[in-house]
Amino acid sequence: MTINILFSASSEAWDRYEQPLRAQLDMLKIQYQLEPDLAADIVDYIVYAPNSELVEFSPYTRCKAVLNLWAGVENITSNTTLNIPLARMVDHGLSQGMVEWVVGHVMRHHLGIDLQINDQDGVWRPHAAPLAEDRIVTFLGLGVLGTSSGQALRQLGFKVRGWSKRKKSVDGIKCYHGDDELKDALSGADFVILLLPDTPETKNTLNRDTLGHLKKGAFVINPGRGSLIDDEALLMSLDSGHIAHATLDVFRIEPLPEAHPFWSHPKVTVTPHIAAPTRPECSAPVIVENIRRGENGESFLHLVDRQSGY
Repeated sequence: MTINILFSASSEAWDRYEQPLRAQLDMLKIQYQLEPDLAADIVDYIVYAPNSELVEFSPYTRCKAVLNLWAGVENITSNTTLNIPLARMVDHGLSQGMVEWVVGHVMRHHLGIDLQINDQDGVWRPHAAPLAEDRIVTFLGLGVLGTSSGQALRQLGFKVRGWSKRKKSVDGIKCYHGDDELKDALSGADFVILLLPDTPETKNTLNRDTLGHLKKGAFVINPGRGSLIDDEALLMSLDSGHIAHATLDVFRIEPLPEAHPFWSHPKVTVTPHIAAPTRPECSAPVIVENIRRGENGESFLHLVDRQSGY
């Protein structure tokens, strides 16, 4: 029996993913058909990216699961035609990529590397950064990415806090949860890292009020979702000097419009949604493992909770 797998993403993604997916599928020694165009009534699995043109899932009556190529699923969870299991992407490459990006940008600001690069004018300016143990880093979001990044910074000596909607316990991280404890998690923090999902409850988590709880001269780093920050409130905090710098990888509109003030603001670093891209060599095994599980009647990995939205 042939397993029919629809690859529903951009043509560029197909070029990158076809061979890694086929290599993993071949290891299962099964008959399969993997194509970007298949008749809906024969499809067993959909490998999906939210930038796909596929929005109507009702014709896929035989499909057992939709396997998302990205960690983010906010663009599909509300689709009322999708009534089968939806799995999001969780893989080593995503976690490791995020850890490296977050640690790199925290260390950049912690050590004052920008000043050292920009002040090459012949003037001797001795300046030593505080030790990591004297800095507080707060993570908003304690999923896989927030937890792994937080623990990496804890290993470097930073005092790490974490906040999540639900109560969690993570080794080495002082954990807060719920709306009542958000202020405590942010109070006096030198850094805030945003790694929350995009849900109605998380929009504008960083706003004029919550930004005010951070230590004066704090740094904002957002590799999570653009909707987590009130842009106008952030710009006001940057202009007032309360926030020293914002490094932003995600935005409400992507690509970030050319006229957006973030591009020209001297205290903002824009990176083009590159903190933790999905890498075919890391994600293909996860996709194929879920197909194997589906064919053997086992539970799928990384299933999305539709009520929470992630």
